[in-house]
Amino acid sequence: GGITTVSWHFSNPASGGGFYWKDSVSVPAVRLIIPGGSHHTEYKQILKTIAGLANTVTGKDGTLAPMIFRPFHEFDGDWFWWGKSHCTPQEFKTLWKFTVSYLRDSLAVHNFIYAFSPDNKFNSEAEFLERYPGNEFVDMVGMDNYGDFGRDGKYDLEAGLKKLQIVSEYAIKNGKLAAFTETGLESVADKAWYSETLLKIVKSPKLRLSYVLVWRNNSRSPTHFYAPFPGHNSVNDFLAFYNDKFTLFEKDLKKIYSY
Repeated sequence: GGITTVSWHFSNPASGGGFYWKDSVSVPAVRLIIPGGSHHTEYKQILKTIAGLANTVTGKDGTLAPMIFRPFHEFDGDWFWWGKSHCTPQEFKTLWKFTVSYLRDSLAVHNFIYAFSPDNKFNSEAEFLERYPGNEFVDMVGMDNYGDFGRDGKYDLEAGLKKLQIVSEYAIKNGKLAAFTETGLESVADKAWYSETLLKIVKSPKLRLSYVLVWRNNSRSPTHFYAPFPGHNSVNDFLAFYNDKFTLFEKDLKKIYSY
């Protein structure tokens, strides 16, 4: 069976604009939606909608299905309204803690696995944890990383592996799950990317990862895709990745919801 992951790209609740954001001066959205902020009530309503969704995802027997919920990802960048340049570390931690506690403790959402996933802007455990809200509010730690794995033709696999080690080691020490929460190479421009880059990295004996996720295929764009399709020149390489004994796909996960 499969496991659902949800990355939450939601529009700026204070400005009415989208999730990409540059103006942190006139509309400091995080500050406005945390407790005490002018838009806190609106944010609570948004979370009630999320709770409604969570409570409708069930198996055939009606049992709630667990989901990996990954809010505010890539927060160490500056492209989202919750990003590093738009709020202080304390404001971000307050936002995360309130989000989890309100969903879990007030709205009785108990089928979310909360995933903390910065981009690749860290080089040490201390930097990785700069905006970490605390173990009570996180179930999984991860990293989104395109920049070290071929974006714009630039590869730094040593750096990418080091960052994944930081994630993996923190998870082991603190009883958390670890994951490579987002990666990929747009248009799969390197036809051997799956076997020569991704597989080599995740096979490292220094890592203990639950899963790796590549980004989506956009049917409305001829170039915005991250998994090959029939006729693409990376298909054979992807099949080699798929057939490698190290990798598991959905059909390989048997009775994962049997307790």
